[in-house]
Amino acid sequence: MAAGIVVLGSINTDLVIRGPRLPAPGETVLGGQFYRAQGGKGANQAVAAARAARTPVTLIGAVGDDPFGQETLAQFARENLDCRFVKTVPGQPSGVALILVDESGENLISVASGANAHLTPADVEAAATVFAGASVFLTCLELPLDTVRAGLALAKRSGLGTVLNPAPANSGILQGEMLSLVDLITPNEGEAAALTGIDTSQRTGAVAAARKLQALGCAGAIVTLGANGCVLVADEVTWIPACRVEAVDATAAGDAFNGALAVALAEGRSLGEGARWASRAAAIAVTRPGAQPSLPSREEIEAFEGHGP
Repeated sequence: MAAGIVVLGSINTDLVIRGPRLPAPGETVLGGQFYRAQGGKGANQAVAAARAARTPVTLIGAVGDDPFGQETLAQFARENLDCRFVKTVPGQPSGVALILVDESGENLISVASGANAHLTPADVEAAATVFAGASVFLTCLELPLDTVRAGLALAKRSGLGTVLNPAPANSGILQGEMLSLVDLITPNEGEAAALTGIDTSQRTGAVAAARKLQALGCAGAIVTLGANGCVLVADEVTWIPACRVEAVDATAAGDAFNGALAVALAEGRSLGEGARWASRAAAIAVTRPGAQPSLPSREEIEAFEGHGP
């Protein structure tokens, strides 16, 4: 089977303020530093996969016909990405994320979807020939749910392994048979709790949430727990500790994890081995500011193995 990866997801420009702490509602916190970077969960995951992969990664997404969209496409051209199926939506702004980051690397994010909201199931079907030559499909929930569902269905019909990062959490995925299209779901602890109603602050709760997602249709689940590592639940339960690093910005940690995981699975690694490799990618990402600027190369992930879990 081919080792190709198809990513369906959002494309945003991140407007980031890094300050001493996150503000409470109604509060203004001074002393922050501003920067701009390419982002969006789909784009982040595609770039993460592209930097870790040996062959180009296909991205399906949408940008607006504005300077942010033009700048994003120019950046994509410098990555290991096939962007034939990234469409420009006339008259629409590109997606934008406003991100606040504190000194410990914790963040708050608000997203204006813009062109992402205009990516349709028909746009997914237009890329069917790419699915025929791939082995792993990765998607998230910053797109219309019908579009995500269409991507998962096409991937299953085409024989791909499917990975759903349910971020941001959307209970709509629990309706109908959508989760039966998912081979591996990868929520963080907050998303797992929101989807299942189970307290995931302890490892036992994370396992219970993963088991519930399995019962709803997913073949397997990985619940990421930040500094506490991740729990992999398939036929059996495996806990993978986090790499020890000094966090600067956690903005794209989950995206780094999912992109690298897709590469590992496409290359035929086991789930456990893939999750460990992905954990190293995430650990590198949190030591750097920004979303896509923080994502590591394959060489960096491999060189980091001596410091892994």
